[in-house]
Amino acid sequence: MSVLEYEGSNFLRQRLILSTLSGKPVKIKKIRSSHENPGLHEFEANLLSLLDRLTNGTKIDISVTGTTLLYRPGILIGGTLDHDCNLERSIGYYLEVIICLAPFCKQAVSCTLTGITNDHADPTVDFLKGTNLPLMKLFGVGDDLELKINKRGTSPSGGGEIYFHCPRVNKLRTLNFTEPGKIKNIRGVAYATRVSPQMPNRLVTSARGVLNGFIPDIYINTDHLKGAQSGKSPGFGICLEARSTKDVILSAECNSLPKSENASVDPEELGKRAACALLEEIHSGGCVGSSSQYLAALFMALGEQDVGKVLFGPLTPYTIEFLRHIRDFLQVTFKLEAKTYSGDQMGQNIGSSKVLLTCVGVGFSNMSKTIR
Repeated sequence: MSVLEYEGSNFLRQRLILSTLSGKPVKIKKIRSSHENPGLHEFEANLLSLLDRLTNGTKIDISVTGTTLLYRPGILIGGTLDHDCNLERSIGYYLEVIICLAPFCKQAVSCTLTGITNDHADPTVDFLKGTNLPLMKLFGVGDDLELKINKRGTSPSGGGEIYFHCPRVNKLRTLNFTEPGKIKNIRGVAYATRVSPQMPNRLVTSARGVLNGFIPDIYINTDHLKGAQSGKSPGFGICLEARSTKDVILSAECNSLPKSENASVDPEELGKRAACALLEEIHSGGCVGSSSQYLAALFMALGEQDVGKVLFGPLTPYTIEFLRHIRDFLQVTFKLEAKTYSGDQMGQNIGSSKVLLTCVGVGFSNMSKTIR
């Protein structure tokens, strides 16, 4: 089988996910070859270790300098596993990969991940629970999807723990999701670990101060953890979700920076920033949030051999690159149509320009026999 070749460390996860699903080997060269610290970093090696445990028969060859990686994927087996995530990145970095692969494993995936649950660099566990899991259910991934936060851990020392369960599916459902609807309520959670218990309340008050002028139905939980459940580092943050009459969920979040970065920010500023980010996300609109576009595109491409349509907001650079990789690995091309709305069409003032993505799925099916 021919090996697909790429250069550079960017979009490493995209290439590994699509290589694993398509069964096509991938070779990545010149990984940070001109950097002071060349080659794969520890968190990337940790991700390869996780993929190795999630599959059977995967072969991973890394050059002596770490600047060249040859990945020959095996069969997705899933099952029960525990994994310690590298503290350079949060659990969200690893969980996004598992979410893409778990439905197609031989057995249902039940994994416990430890590390950083909330940081400013990667999507937090709260964010993925509120946006990606409901999106997976729209594509027909079973109702017993579960993501539970046992302990919270913020950067730099982590100490958090989550449990994720995903059933296996035979085929994904074709999705036609083109009406955003009107925003009907806003939900969210404000958390704090190893800081004053007043922090979550200050975050909520600040966020509501911005959002109350737009919609009355706002409910934000506060989550202040103590002792072993609060991880090893102090931190706080807030995750907000706007839900529409058509079951669209758009999310935004803000998290404090670790002490080591000497960039203190008060909770009032953080809450206001999160609320403004949510309003920006609503303005961008579409039926899928900007941080979940890649997952919708992947599941559309893997769906049944039927025409699927999903309305996106402006495409992010990450999504654009993902569409190119989908074309390389799965030979699926998307039709992109720019949609502009004026006035009050489709039940709301839609805001910025939208993109309607249309594709015919490859009919990807889970060929594994059910194990009893």
